[in-house]
Amino acid sequence: MAIIAFIGLGNMGGPMAANLVKAGHQVVAYDLAEASRHQAKADGATIAESAVAAVKGAEVVVTMLPAGKHVLSVWNEVVPAMTGGALIIDSSTIDVDSARQAHALAGQYGVLSIDAPVSGGTGGAKAATLTFMCGGDERAFSVARPVLEKMGKKIVHCGGAGAGQAAKICNNMILGISMIAVGEAFVLAEKLGLSHQALFDVASTSSGQCWSLTTYCPVPGPVPTSPANNDYKPGFATALMLKDLTLAQDAATASGAATPLGQHAQQIYQAFETAGNGGVDFSGIIKHVRGLTGK
Repeated sequence: MAIIAFIGLGNMGGPMAANLVKAGHQVVAYDLAEASRHQAKADGATIAESAVAAVKGAEVVVTMLPAGKHVLSVWNEVVPAMTGGALIIDSSTIDVDSARQAHALAGQYGVLSIDAPVSGGTGGAKAATLTFMCGGDERAFSVARPVLEKMGKKIVHCGGAGAGQAAKICNNMILGISMIAVGEAFVLAEKLGLSHQALFDVASTSSGQCWSLTTYCPVPGPVPTSPANNDYKPGFATALMLKDLTLAQDAATASGAATPLGQHAQQIYQAFETAGNGGVDFSGIIKHVRGLTGK
């Protein structure tokens, strides 16, 4: 089993590190938050005094951090302290340009690198059923796969440096748009006197079928495990969806792509977040849709 350093032990990183411990790896962990360090220790990880201390002697390093600036800051600290030929994986969701800068930094020090953002939320992190979207060369991916398989169910090599991040923001733009569409359909159904269950029974087996409906239904009842049945507790918070939609719009602007629905979805989630709903699951956007009609 490998010696793995894990930096960033939040709602996603903590359970991911715990799954590596369960798989038999020696995990040396670090996070700025004391509570996160304590939980990781309870889960069986060894706690390092700093990020740099954590990576010394590690065969694999995993980072799970809030944004590109945090990833670049941490990588600038830890990559020079890593053993040549070791692997560093970033599972944060960040902008493509920052991901490519991180890959370039690793290459300067002879360190293998993969950008591997995830899909699956906190439930997937705990259950080790995440999907990893990976960018980097074939050699780095082949080394990363056995580690990622202990934290996820589906591992996809999307291409070169930054391709994982590109896939993540495209996927989540689809998700953000489709959740608004599903929410609008249920609100219209309510206005027309159609029950939630009736719409679900039809749309879930017809051309309106999508993940936002069948797995993460935004109204209580039809899908018992969806956040709608738990007062819209995340899950995947609105603030995180807004972050991903903003990354998608930044990428669209930089690349010259036209994404009018993505842009409008960002604006809708921005209004929902501004109203104090950043910590509400993103499927709670149906509340905002109802508010537009005065209900």
